[in-house]
Amino acid sequence: MRRAIFAAAFLAAAPAYAASKSNSVALALDEVHTLTFRTPVSTVYVGNPTIADVTMIDAKHAFVQGKGYGRTNIVALNRDNVTVFNTQVTVTGAEGGGTVILNRGAQRVTLNCAGGRCEPTPMPGDGKDTYDSMNGQVTAHQTAARGAAVAAATKN
Repeated sequence: MRRAIFAAAFLAAAPAYAASKSNSVALALDEVHTLTFRTPVSTVYVGNPTIADVTMIDAKHAFVQGKGYGRTNIVALNRDNVTVFNTQVTVTGAEGGGTVILNRGAQRVTLNCAGGRCEPTPMPGDGKDTYDSMNGQVTAHQTAARGAAVAAATKN
């Protein structure tokens, strides 16, 4: 009897698994896409969380974010621990979209250009000095913004 229940559960999940196996997600670093699962899921695994991250919205929807360059996979299980979703995720650099990569000998600088102005945007692979300097400025800016948001929230 138990084998029959397991076989029925496997066959019920097989179409969703097979259909999602052929799908893949390609996104740029720091970009977010929405995933939609055919059936509700209870557990989601990411093969390499330094490449992509998943945030669940509800049992049938999730955000996937590109965190580092490379390829990994995402596997989702239903409440019976049966695989109902399995897909490849490829994270690449921004294509077009106003990103300019400037090579100065062995040093690389990434610029984000919009509205006739280009600003340095620290990205993995940039020269250490430029990356550390820009990343420090971005971190300081984000810390100040978070501090202001917390102060405003506690005031209300």
